[in-house]
Amino acid sequence: MTTIAESARIHSMSVIEPGAVIGENVSIGPFCHVGPKVVLGDNVELVSHVVVTGRTTLGNNNKIFPSAVIGADPQSVHHHGEETTLTIGSGNTIREGVTINTGTAAGGGVTVVGNDNLLLAYSHVAHDCKLGNNIIMSNNVLLAGHVTIEDRVILGGGSAVHQFSRIGRQAFVGGLAGVAYDVIPYGMLNGNPGVLSGLNIVGMTRAGIPRETIHRVRRAYKEIFEGDDTVRNAAANIREKYLDCPEVMEILDFIAADAERALSSPNRAAKS
Repeated sequence: MTTIAESARIHSMSVIEPGAVIGENVSIGPFCHVGPKVVLGDNVELVSHVVVTGRTTLGNNNKIFPSAVIGADPQSVHHHGEETTLTIGSGNTIREGVTINTGTAAGGGVTVVGNDNLLLAYSHVAHDCKLGNNIIMSNNVLLAGHVTIEDRVILGGGSAVHQFSRIGRQAFVGGLAGVAYDVIPYGMLNGNPGVLSGLNIVGMTRAGIPRETIHRVRRAYKEIFEGDDTVRNAAANIREKYLDCPEVMEILDFIAADAERALSSPNRAAKS
């Protein structure tokens, strides 16, 4: 049975299928289609011509612009109609033509988008992706399946991310970059194929990280990537020196974690 809050405003030319749950103060403009297993939280706005389908849950205060398709089946040859889900947090802005797919059974069955993200026009979030908070995906950014994007990452226009890749917190990916390998937290990646071109100093400064801490992170970066040892060995060897610096430890933990992809590094596509 459909549950629609009395305060919801729904245009007469939109379709809300039986079973949908519509929260308080939801605004649904003309020519939208909301599927039977969709939950829209309070204050969600569908501007017009928006499709929300599948087993999809949107938190409060999300705004979705025309021609977006949210919760469609995964675009995967391994999907055979299993019921999977998409969960979107609160405060996101999802611009024109954005597509976000549900998960696949083989990949855990869940695609997750966190809070306060900005997904610009025609960007794509594929099946089983996990997005954190305060992420900016510029126009035409493409995420393949099983990608993990941590908090406060910025992805430049037209960049594309290979399946199973990880992008660490507050990294910056330049426009048209090809992300074939994992990008460390605070890293800056440019080019196609993408190579690590230093640290996102501007982002770190804007986040309020003290200058002396930024200098320590830069020293650690050089020790990790500019020596003769492998990245993983170099990272392990400097761990004791930086135990009192959470930002460096975040990078070291990212490098040490189990992963499907190699690590992006300077002057070459990947180094382990």
